[in-house]
Amino acid sequence: MSLKIIKPGLFDSIQDAGRFGWQHLGINPTGAMDRFAASLANALLGKDLHAPVLEIHFPAAQLLFTKPAIISITGAHFTPELNDVTIPMNHPVKVHANSTLKFTRQATGMRSYIGFLPGLQLKTWLHSFSTNTKAGAGGYNGRTLDAGDTIAFLNEEEASNFPSNSGQLFSAKGYDYDLRSLRCIMGSEWNYLLASSGNGFLNNSFEITIESDRMGYRLAGAKLEIENSETLLSSPVAFGTIQLLPGGQMIILMADHQTTGGYAKIAHVISADLPLLAQKQPGSMIRFVLTDLADAEKAFLEQQQYLRQVRAAVLLRS
Repeated sequence: MSLKIIKPGLFDSIQDAGRFGWQHLGINPTGAMDRFAASLANALLGKDLHAPVLEIHFPAAQLLFTKPAIISITGAHFTPELNDVTIPMNHPVKVHANSTLKFTRQATGMRSYIGFLPGLQLKTWLHSFSTNTKAGAGGYNGRTLDAGDTIAFLNEEEASNFPSNSGQLFSAKGYDYDLRSLRCIMGSEWNYLLASSGNGFLNNSFEITIESDRMGYRLAGAKLEIENSETLLSSPVAFGTIQLLPGGQMIILMADHQTTGGYAKIAHVISADLPLLAQKQPGSMIRFVLTDLADAEKAFLEQQQYLRQVRAAVLLRS
């Protein structure tokens, strides 16, 4: 064995960039909630940005490495310790055989990501490693990780070839998770909102409620209303779609969202801001600002360019 789960976390699962092309069959994309952090964990190791990573929550897992590896930890800061010594975030870290990784305190955020070099021996399902717990497929046997689970490494020589001064060479800047405002573009039913509700959407703060998970974040705040209350036909939805529920409150669809929805789609959180949303905890207050498609594309491309630059820097020095 190479990696063993000594103590499971709250909801540890294998994720990648998601499973696409199957929504017409009712199979939701799943994938990492914070796709920037997941990609950064891979970039810091010179890997494909969409390679599988371990997504963990707090209380977090305790892992035993029976063979050497290089890891990188990104996203939420859970105060990681390797053999009881604190290790940095957003850095590659060398791990010796028979080392233990644990997380001692939730400093910031909701989800942390661990990238591995060598990669993990896993099987794809429909061209993705992401865990779909409802289908019981993908990831590690289609479920969250539990105590005693073991995952073997792939090519073990990859870790030995990594530069010895990796921690100094490849430090990276993480996402600014302190921001509160989420940029959105108008949804197909935005114009259904009463004028007062459109103003309410933009001028009020909304609380992420405890009834939030990987499928969707339920919000509490000012009640919004639409002019046309007739039943809408179900239509495709996406990660970041903001739906207005019958009671006047909203839900933001997240990584494990359903494939279609019949509630009014009043807005969509832009892709570049989904990592910020993914790291918000229940009780957090958020605000929305409208932007346009050009700005949304620009922000997303800037993120992707940064990730590619980090990966290229690692590969050039390897």
